[in-house]
Amino acid sequence: MGNLSLHLLIVFFSFQCFLAYTMAASAMHSNPDAIKFIRVSCKATLYPVLCVQCLSAYANTVKQSEQQLARAALSVSLSKAKSTTIFVSKLTKIRGLKPREKQAVKDCFDTMSDSVDQINKSIPELGQTGHFAAGRDFMWHVSNVQTWVSAAMTDENTCLDGFSGPGMNGNVKAVLRSRILHLAQVTSNALALVNRFADRHRPSATANTP
Repeated sequence: MGNLSLHLLIVFFSFQCFLAYTMAASAMHSNPDAIKFIRVSCKATLYPVLCVQCLSAYANTVKQSEQQLARAALSVSLSKAKSTTIFVSKLTKIRGLKPREKQAVKDCFDTMSDSVDQINKSIPELGQTGHFAAGRDFMWHVSNVQTWVSAAMTDENTCLDGFSGPGMNGNVKAVLRSRILHLAQVTSNALALVNRFADRHRPSATANTP
């Protein structure tokens, strides 16, 4: 029963990935200039192919706005963090887990919930870096976003650390590790795009010099 439940969870979340890919393919034909902008911007990330795959579906919204691109990247990260947290929650209900596995899954759920919170509050904070935010205000809001997204990445890595060791070599570890690694890569890309936005729009040092 436990293996069947795990298999059904894998199928369900794989179907979600297929839908996202279909949306991205459609966007590539509808807004080629935005897609080109996304491809160029994604070169600043550690996982550029994944970056383009995840963000192409947002081409019509992003257009050629670096802020909107960073916002879209955060939204993708939040969505995947939420779905991963749900996935982890369901894993806690699977029968046949070893005591250590069960505890690791519970701990992972706690850290993933915190990751969701960190990314969730970073999105409206990024929105505060608009036309009216300049100088210290701009850097204050961007710094908050960078801090929170970095904390989310730490939470995701902490979840992975909980499954280290020879006593955790089961199907649960393999499936969960795959999902968390994917999420960590998406979150890393989001942070890279936030950093790119900040670097390209931060006030120059000379502008603040008396």
